[in-house]
Amino acid sequence: MYSHIMVGANDIEESKKFYDSTLAVLGAEPGVLSVNPTGHKRYMYFVDGNVFLISEPIDDQVATHGNGSTIGFSVKSAEQGDEWHEVGINNGGTTCEDPPGIREGMGMKMYLAYLRDPSGNKLCGILNMT
Repeated sequence: MYSHIMVGANDIEESKKFYDSTLAVLGAEPGVLSVNPTGHKRYMYFVDGNVFLISEPIDDQVATHGNGSTIGFSVKSAEQGDEWHEVGINNGGTTCEDPPGIREGMGMKMYLAYLRDPSGNKLCGILNMT
């Protein structure tokens, strides 16, 4: 349905450290540097046929996060989600929402773990358990 997801980063190297660590838990290699024609840095991550990028904003303005936006990353188990969350906190992320764990409602059961990256983008490690 989508070709890629890209978020802005205010400190691209700090964000790379965060994403290198958290996405490694999900099976990604460290981000691949791509410098666009304007000279701005981007790092690309490839996991299970998906592409995720972090980028310096090409308009040279501050990168901002979307209020109400969340990017979900599939985890294979609650244990992997817990590790993803812990690694994120240990590499510049901050926890948000409820603590990682199983949530039930509307006939669904899911594991959820929420983080904000160093630029404030909201992320979720998610496993559908229904």
